[in-house]
Amino acid sequence: MKKAGFGVTLVVVSSTLFLGSQVFLSNAPAVHAQAGSQPANSQSDNNIRAAVVNDLKSSDYKDVRVTVHGGVVDLEGTVKDYATKEQADKKVHRIKNVEAVRNMIRIPSAGSISDAELQKKLVTAIEYNRVGYWGQSPTIKNVTPFNAISVSVNNGVVTLGGHAADPVSADSAVALTSRTPGVRDVIDNIKVNPTSIMDDRLRLQLYRAIYGYPALNKYAIDPGQPIRITVDNGHVILSGVVINQMDKNIAGIQANGVPGVFSVTNNLQVQGATKERK
Repeated sequence: MKKAGFGVTLVVVSSTLFLGSQVFLSNAPAVHAQAGSQPANSQSDNNIRAAVVNDLKSSDYKDVRVTVHGGVVDLEGTVKDYATKEQADKKVHRIKNVEAVRNMIRIPSAGSISDAELQKKLVTAIEYNRVGYWGQSPTIKNVTPFNAISVSVNNGVVTLGGHAADPVSADSAVALTSRTPGVRDVIDNIKVNPTSIMDDRLRLQLYRAIYGYPALNKYAIDPGQPIRITVDNGHVILSGVVINQMDKNIAGIQANGVPGVFSVTNNLQVQGATKERK
């Protein structure tokens, strides 16, 4: 995750054997091991390769090839999604004596759908991802209205931005994106709002003031609530999509009327005025 040719197939034997620079492991048919250009008697590289193959022995990595040279591990081949690729990278980095990892694993599904289709799919999934879940604060019963996570896609590379009310919501959005077919890479630029008792109080008051207003309570019918309320040290941002300009104006007025709010930035979009959802 960013914050901004086959060799010899493994065969089942009763113990680990080292033959030159090739490795054969017991009970590990899922990963291929391949000789690199390292010296034939490089015991350290052989040990690293054996450890890598052991850690990547699940069927998720059956098409992954491993080479090691001077403590640098090369991963090649294919996996089903970006989350599996990233997990392989993390597993190998934890292995003793690994100097670096060159993760060249490909994702066959990457680019299988257009950027616009992928963005639409992810926006909808993330909008409903935390419906009904509590936030970190026990006073926030439904964290969904307080997450405003943006999605942009360029050549299969997804950038997540905007705000999350808590770390769990941010991590959940990243995990969901990483598991989505068609995603080539994920850049996590989500800002997690600081934990604050005052902000939690404002969130509840803002929710009641906005969704409790007669002209706006129709938006509460959708569990993915289109009016998102971000609170950061008393400063409020409203985002999402409303039906008309009057609803946007009312939401802004209601937010400004909540005691303790320092400022309100009304970024609500009017339906039909833009093609973007986020």
